Amino acid sequence: MSSQANKYLKFGAVTVVILLSLGYLAYTGVQDSKSYYVTIKELQGMGDGAYSKRLRVAGNVVPGSIKRSGTRVDFMLKEQDRTLAVSYTGTEAPPDTFKDDSQALADGSFGRDGVFHAKQLQAKCASKYAPQPGQPGATPTAQPGKSMTQNQNSSSSGMAN
Repeated sequence: MSSQANKYLKFGAVTVVILLSLGYLAYTGVQDSKSYYVTIKELQGMGDGAYSKRLRVAGNVVPGSIKRSGTRVDFMLKEQDRTLAVSYTGTEAPPDTFKDDSQALADGSFGRDGVFHAKQLQAKCASKYAPQPGQPGATPTAQPGKSMTQNQNSSSSGMAN
């Protein structure tokens, strides 16, 4: 083989190794960042498959179950008639909306100890920020038997004069 052909062969081999390495890193990165959303009922019925996957579980925080210990927060999630013990040890403090009866979404893994070990936690309190009927910003509701345009016309007709 000539030295020119040898250089092309080495360059091609290095290129193939780099491309394979990048492909492997991309594949494992996608696998690590992928999480499955499951309900508490589905999680408790998954068996051994639940221990090896990154999961997301949502539910309402059981009142009185929040126990804080430094950066760790232990609490219970409830969905219908099922509960799940959750231990959050993320790097950020739980959100301000994380309170009793709030909706929470935990992202992490299910341990063989029966506790869901969360690394990320999201919470919301939907009723706190929703406008109440009759307040400014609330969507008007149509009266039975009338269309929305009839409703608007009847309410604006009293404003003339």
